[in-house]
Amino acid sequence: MATEYLEHKLSLLPARPGCYLMKDINSKIIYVGKAKNLKNRVRSYFKSSHEGKTERLVSEIRDFETIITSNDKEAFLLEITLIQKHQPYYNIKLKRGTGYPYIKITNERDPKMEITGQIKKDGAYYFGPYPNVWAASNTLNFLQKVYPLRRCQGHMGRPCLYYHMGQCLGACFQDVPIEKYNGQIEKIKKFLGGNVGEIKLQLASRMEKASEELEFERAGELRDQIKYIETTVEKQKIISNDSTPRDIFNYYVEKGWISIQIFFIRQARLMKREKRVFACINSPEEELSTFILQFYNRRNQVMPKEILVPSNLDKDTLSEVLDVPFRTPQRGQKKDLMDMAADNSKLVLQEKFRLMELDNRQTYGAQKQIFEALDLPYGHVIESFDHSHIQGTNPVSAMVQFLDGRPEKSNYRKYKIKGEVEHQSGADEAANTREVVYRRYSRVLKEEGNLPDLILMDGGIIELHAVMDVLQNELGIKIPVAGMVKDNHHNTSHLIFGEAGEIVPLDRKSQGFYLLQRIQDEVHRFAITFQRKTRSKNALSSRLDGIQGVGPKTRNKLLKKFGSVKKMKDASIEELTALGISKTTAQTIKITLASTDFHKKYSKG
Repeated sequence: MATEYLEHKLSLLPARPGCYLMKDINSKIIYVGKAKNLKNRVRSYFKSSHEGKTERLVSEIRDFETIITSNDKEAFLLEITLIQKHQPYYNIKLKRGTGYPYIKITNERDPKMEITGQIKKDGAYYFGPYPNVWAASNTLNFLQKVYPLRRCQGHMGRPCLYYHMGQCLGACFQDVPIEKYNGQIEKIKKFLGGNVGEIKLQLASRMEKASEELEFERAGELRDQIKYIETTVEKQKIISNDSTPRDIFNYYVEKGWISIQIFFIRQARLMKREKRVFACINSPEEELSTFILQFYNRRNQVMPKEILVPSNLDKDTLSEVLDVPFRTPQRGQKKDLMDMAADNSKLVLQEKFRLMELDNRQTYGAQKQIFEALDLPYGHVIESFDHSHIQGTNPVSAMVQFLDGRPEKSNYRKYKIKGEVEHQSGADEAANTREVVYRRYSRVLKEEGNLPDLILMDGGIIELHAVMDVLQNELGIKIPVAGMVKDNHHNTSHLIFGEAGEIVPLDRKSQGFYLLQRIQDEVHRFAITFQRKTRSKNALSSRLDGIQGVGPKTRNKLLKKFGSVKKMKDASIEELTALGISKTTAQTIKITLASTDFHKKYSKG
């Protein structure tokens, strides 16, 4: 039910396209959506019945904003921008830079082939995506043997090793005609397009000739190349009558969840598939449309020539935004692939449901119990801090984040205490707490990030007061803070909350108490691990300072590049001199690190 305040805002909504931003009790943006008609869409949240995560979203909405756009295309683009900026809890979030590898032919006078995960508008040729780096590496290795371009640095004044092996056209010592490169590139294009019959015949002919001339090693190498074609390129089932690069999206919806399948069709074969399952807050077609835009936006990849989607999507707008034709097949192989994607979506979602009930009870339900014990409205994000030092030296702090009862390790943070000289070399827990809490949340405010819904400190009333003072009096923000107190056996005992540090009742056999133990153990583990690494690096740093020719700059280069004694010991003289270190100093470093007493004393870290 909407409040009087929301009812008034709903009555003022325009019947125009745009985006809307839903906010919770703390004015945090928790969901961003788009609509062709803002009036109808936003009102539907408060005037219709919902289930699952949509029901939870509506229960948390206390306010909303709208942004009007000129047309549907602008609404699509604005929605993606707002999701990436605010990272709302209820929106599906796709990480950037997690695309598949590609094979690239560089746009240079003497081009070369390489593997890349990043697509740039640099005039180069890109082929892929490949299922994994292993597949791309093997294909690249094969191409460098049968269709070589350049493998050396070029202009060396002498033939390189690869030239002698037949894997470089010789840019190292001669001018290779552009026409020769172009001829090789055309052959590579044909091969990667699935036309492998010609190269198989060539390789078979060369293998027979090598055998006749008793060059059995060469014949064996050619046999392996033929085998590579048969076990990789030809092994994959041809599922299309043409080699048009296309992606296929389909979905299945049930009980407020949507399951999406993506098929990558390359070289007339199914190269790879992806799957995603998440709460369906909006209509399925809206969720899939938003997902598709984020999917391609995060990857910065070579777009397919065609994208196949269900008929209920706004194909015209999607085509206009991504500049790729969106189509819905009605019959034939493409229709069969669409149906297969839908069937796979259903299977994945049904498997998800079998695991969800137990998982929700142990994660979301457990976190809900903690908030209820503190008499707080449910919050999704908990952040927890702990400190670690050894007899006051090498003090560090660590922060862990839990989202709906699950650790979000990508959001963990480490802090080296900067003020240890002023407060007894790290032994002053309250001072350490003040420093790290200020650093964490001043940065969040500066970057306009999302604040947590609850902070849990590993400690008692002193740490609790330190956090509350920094938040309220120095940063001017309000975040609930509780202390996790341990008993005499160093096990989780209870929570304290409020100015007086009152003990919070929480059933010791409940999922909420188990989650509390896990958070306290996790933040302690993370802090201890960081402290040990810091101590080990400090010991190594101190030892490096004693080596002749190694000053602060050289020491920092070595630590940044290698980080451990073992890696430094295993490094070659060439790897050390590549950092700008003289050969004499590099040899001195190697000799020093190889000494028995040094290895015993410092390599354990």
